Parts: sequence; C-alpha cells; structure tokens
Amino acid sequence: MGKVEGGMKCVKYLLFVFNFIFWLMGSFVLAVGLWLRFDPETVSLLSGDKAPDTFFIGVYILIGAGSLVMLVGFFGCCGAVRESQCLLGSFFACLLIIFGSEVAAGVFGFLNKDKIIEDVQNFYVKTYNENSNGTLIISYQKVLSCCGTIANPCPDAEPNKKDCETGIKDFFNSKLYIIGYVGIGIAGVMIIGMIFSMVLCCAIRNSREVI
Repeated sequence: MGKVEGGMKCVKYLLFVFNFIFWLMGSFVLAVGLWLRFDPETVSLLSGDKAPDTFFIGVYILIGAGSLVMLVGFFGCCGAVRESQCLLGSFFACLLIIFGSEVAAGVFGFLNKDKIIEDVQNFYVKTYNENSNGTLIISYQKVLSCCGTIANPCPDAEPNKKDCETGIKDFFNSKLYIIGYVGIGIAGVMIIGMIFSMVLCCAIRNSREVI
C-alpha cells in the first residue's frame, strides 16, 4: 500500500489535528444544546401545557448536529491515521450532509426567529390575562425581571421596569443568537475539513497509482 510522503504527510497530520478539534467542537455543540434544553430559566418559561415548542425544535437540531459531528470527527481521525480512502470519503460525504443540515437549520432559525418570539409572547399574554398571579406568570416576571404586558402594565411597577413582552423578545433573541453563532462556526470548520479530506484522498489515490 502506498503511503503519502513529503507535503502530503503534513496534510495528513493537519487533517488528524483538524478532526480532533472537530470532535471537540462537536462536544461543545452538544453541551450547548443540552444547556439550552435543560437551562432552568428556559424550561421554566416553556413548561406550560400549551407553551410553544418551536424554540426546542432548533435546540434538538443542535443536539443532533453535535452528536453527529463528534461521530464524524472520530471517523475522520481514523481515516487520516490509516490513510483510508473509504473512511475519508465517508468523512467528506458526512461533512457535506452536516453542512447542508446546518444551512437548512440556520435558514429555519432565521425565518422563524420572529415567529418563535411572537408565539411565546402570545402564550404569555394569554396566560397573563387568564391569571395574572399564576405560578407561570410569576416565573416569567422573576426570570426576565419584568412585569405585566404592553397593554396591561403593572400599576405598582418601578418606572424603569420593562414589560414582559419586551423581556421575552430580549431573552430569546440572545438564545437564538447563540444557536446562530455556533452554527456559523461549525459551517466554517466543515468547509476547511472538506478541503483537507479532498486533498488527502487525491494524494492517497495518486500514491497507490504510482505503486
């Protein structure tokens, strides 16, 4: 079996290091997804029976992507060390699939960002109008440091205290930006990985043809 030599050997080890970093990124993405899913503040805001679940759909996509990235990173490391065209080809195909999924998830999040916030706001307003002293409303006001709604502000609220509809918008904007930034970071790293894997696959194939 032909082995890559010279500059291609450097590419081989760079690809291995890249895949190890890729595996670490997958672990980080998985950790962020689990944190967003089980964050006590977020769970307390979306724990009602009729609470919208659109936000958690994006979180589940993030958890799935993180798990898949960890698995792909592991096989990429094996493929680079063993100089296996099969493993590297599978690695490239998986990167392409994950990249497409990330783009689709990013478009979904971008197009539905306002809808997610609006759904949560409508859920809060409806619950507030039914029972302004309920446990869920108190939880919203405590977590978001807010009170009342735009139409029905709290009469005894502090002058600089925001209404909860504004608080909901600020809170979920910050969470959705985290998902967006993580997705963009993964997409950038995947492009580099696809380039490295193509170069190394070509080098392995050429070395075997020479042999």
